[in-house]
Parts: sequence; C-alpha cells; structure tokens
Amino acid sequence: MQSSQQALGITHESEKTTPHLLVFDLSIRGHHPNYIRHLIRYWHTQTHFQILSIVVSPRFLTEHADVVEFAEQQSNPNIRFIAITHPQESALKSRKKPIDRNLRNLQEWRLFCDYAGQLQVNHGLIMYLDTYFLSIAWWLKPPCSFSGIYFRPTLHYRQLGVQPPLNWRQKLNQSRENLNLNKVLRNSRLATLFCLDPLAVPALQQRPSQAEIIHLPDPVEFVPPPSAVCTLKDDLGIEAERTVFLLFGAIDGRKGIHQVLDAIQNLSSDWGRRLCLVLVGESKIQQQLEARITEITASQPVQIIRNYQFVSEEEVWSYFRMSDVILATYQKHVGMSGILLLAAATQKPVLSTDFGLMGAMVKQHQLGLSIDSTQPEQISDGMMKLIGASRNDFYNPEKMRIWAKQNSAENFAQTIFAGITNND
Repeated sequence: MQSSQQALGITHESEKTTPHLLVFDLSIRGHHPNYIRHLIRYWHTQTHFQILSIVVSPRFLTEHADVVEFAEQQSNPNIRFIAITHPQESALKSRKKPIDRNLRNLQEWRLFCDYAGQLQVNHGLIMYLDTYFLSIAWWLKPPCSFSGIYFRPTLHYRQLGVQPPLNWRQKLNQSRENLNLNKVLRNSRLATLFCLDPLAVPALQQRPSQAEIIHLPDPVEFVPPPSAVCTLKDDLGIEAERTVFLLFGAIDGRKGIHQVLDAIQNLSSDWGRRLCLVLVGESKIQQQLEARITEITASQPVQIIRNYQFVSEEEVWSYFRMSDVILATYQKHVGMSGILLLAAATQKPVLSTDFGLMGAMVKQHQLGLSIDSTQPEQISDGMMKLIGASRNDFYNPEKMRIWAKQNSAENFAQTIFAGITNND
C-alpha cells in the first residue's frame, strides 16, 4: 500500500477526470475495519467510480493488515490505502475531554477536506458522519460532494417512549444538536445521508434537506462453521452443564460489565453453579475487573472466563457459536449494535437493554429478552429465565434468520454504492 506522500504525489492529468471516490475513516476499532472490507469486496460490482482511495490512520495499516492485504488481493491498482502522516496523527487532540474531542473532530474534518482537495476526488464517503456535524454545519465547506453514515440519531426517541424528562442543560444540548443537524441536511454538498436506524429515517425525511436519506443495513457477514467440530468450549475449560453467557467487545462500563457482575453476585449458589460468563475483548479497566472477579468467585460458584484481547473475525464467530446467550447490556446506548446481528446470524438469544433502537429491534425481531440493563436485579432475573432449556421460549430463530439476511454485508455495500452513484 502507498504512503500518504506517494499517493498524494501521483495524481496524473488522466486521473483528474477519472471518477474518484474517497472513503474517510480514522477510527480503527469496532465495526470500522469490516465496513471497509465490505466496500472493497463489492467494489467491482459498481461501475461509476474507477478509483477508490481509503484514508485511514497509520495504525490501521498495521493493526488491520488483513484488510489491507485483502485489498491487495483484488489485484486492482485503483484501490489504495492512504495513511495520514504521523505528524498529522500526533497533532490530533485526545477524545477524553469534551472540549478536546470537539477540537479533534474539527481537525479530522480539516484533514478530510485537505485530502479530498489534494487527491481531486469527485465524492467523499465519511464512515462516521455524526462526528463532523458541528464542522459541516459551521466551518469548512468540502471541495467535493460527500455522503456519510449517521449512526446515532435521537430525534425520534421521545416517540419510542425511551427519553426521560430532560433537565435544562440536556435541553440546551438537544437544541444545539437539532440546529446542527438541520444545517447539515441543508448543506448543498451533502448528497446522501445513510442512516443505520430504520426508525429514524421517516423523521429525518420530514426535515428540509438537500440530500437523499436512506436506511442503511448494519452489515453482518455470515462465516460458515469449519468442517471440524468446534472445540473452543473444551479449549477454554468451560465446565459441563453450564449455560454460557458471552459479553463481547470493549469490556467497559458502557457495555454494562459492572451491572452484569453485580447481577451474578446477587444470584443464589444454585443458579451460580449453572452459569459461565465469558468476557472477550480489550479493556481499559482490566485491573479493576480482575479484582472484582476474584471477589465474586471467592463466594459464588460461577465460572468466569476472560480473554482481554482483540480477536480475529473467525474467532468472533467461534465465540458466538459456542455461547448459549449473548449479553447486550449497554447502558442507555443510542443507536444500533452489531452484537444483535451477530446473535441473530448465529441463532443465539440475547439478554439486551430495552433502551432505544436496540430495545425496539429485540422486540420487533424476537431476538430474546430486553430488560432495564441499568438494574442488576433485572439482569439477574433475565439470566435465570435464560439458563437451561427454558431460553428457547424467548426468541424466534426464523425471525432472527430473516433479519440477519436483510442486514447482509452485500446489502450494506450495494445500498452505499447505489446511494452515492445515484446522487453524485
């Protein structure tokens, strides 16, 4: 793959008139690598754009070398990764404090505009548009038309019945977000707004907008099981007769890990010896979690397996297939979660938050049990209901299969290519 300096220096006269798409994504965790992989895989199905430049963090090239290698395997010289320079990355503010986070968003938007201009692209696709609403509304106008993915709309949450009364500060923030959204929708360069929340699309379409607003499937790509019998449960030493609950992803407070551990501690010993909790994913609070787990396992006959690492896509599927129940105990999470789709694709019931879009999807597609995940007592009750054969009463495998198919990686990529082509 080319360096940023090489890529920015090879714009030939012939390329200036060649339809050129820029995908911009400086995040390296969560769904981002797979979204890019899906676009690369289905690139040949579109005929409008001939050059695909993917601007990423330098760390993406090393931490997701498999995605870069996948692009190289396409044997198409017009697909190229471009890393921003190390000085550019070093200059980016931290995301820890709100003011720094806002400044970083402005910096990233400036980088998008700079790279789009220097590469002379025809269209930009921003993989996490929410991040740049403030910049788009009030700052630099990009040098090309652009589209983007809207992850976390909240304008319809009151209609969903999940938005509690707001205090004055929250009302002020919501008013500011609404103002920014309205200005973004009126931006003359915005071609297509892809929204991952199907329930928000009608509300967005009612607002004055220069752009087309389309529901975007949240992609899940089913990986067939290996021909050999999966031995992961044996490899992990999970004891027989235990129901396996999987908490996957970034193991932190946002995922409800503290409430899950409280819930397990509240179980009786009879229920505890029937349960195994498996934690898979990186954690910034690993030391704190280990202290808590040591305390719980000293008094509770529960089994808790930990793997605090980023795992490959193939391993992800193995963990989901091995498990009996998938935990989606997010704390007041706005937007969708790929966890629900992975559970649906592997026919595993979820114990999920009942808040917002996730709660609505669990009910609509009969994915499992939805509870107030801020309450450990409700998590405990849900665990007891889902332990053993009784969990079969709480989900609908056929509805799960249909929903997962609707959100296939192919539908995701085709929707994006059709949306940006039709409106470019």
